[in-house]
Amino acid sequence: MLIGVMADSHDNVPMVEAAVSLFHRHQVEHVLHAGDFIAPFAVEPLRSLACPLLSVFGNNDGERLGLAARIREIGEVHDYLATATLANRRVAIVHYPDLAEPLAESGAFDLVVYGHTHRVDQRHDSTLLLNPGETGGWLTGCSTVAIVDLDDLAVQLHEL
Repeated sequence: MLIGVMADSHDNVPMVEAAVSLFHRHQVEHVLHAGDFIAPFAVEPLRSLACPLLSVFGNNDGERLGLAARIREIGEVHDYLATATLANRRVAIVHYPDLAEPLAESGAFDLVVYGHTHRVDQRHDSTLLLNPGETGGWLTGCSTVAIVDLDDLAVQLHEL
């Protein structure tokens, strides 16, 4: 099972559209977003996803009521932690690295996804700890997302 992973889209609608297009081309079966959508209008491109969305809020998500209403029309959003079992893999999503690290170290999850730093990070011990970088590209000038194959936890990083 392939899943799309993104974070820190920060209102960059064209990059969110590019991510959705990439996810369609690769036929991902689930998309995880590790927070910082920012405003409700920035969720609009995610409506065209052909699969479920699981997400958390980030520190810059200001209008949470509006965001929650928009996201819940197409998927799930959680305040700090979202968990799921996908293809028999235990998955956790948080925004902050200081929450992600202990989750990964706990051994309770196969994959822990986080955002916030806007930097790609991929570590694999018994748990894959993954930050896909920033979808928005505002901070680093590089817009990235990841595709994870849950069969073997292989990661493909994609620049948009």
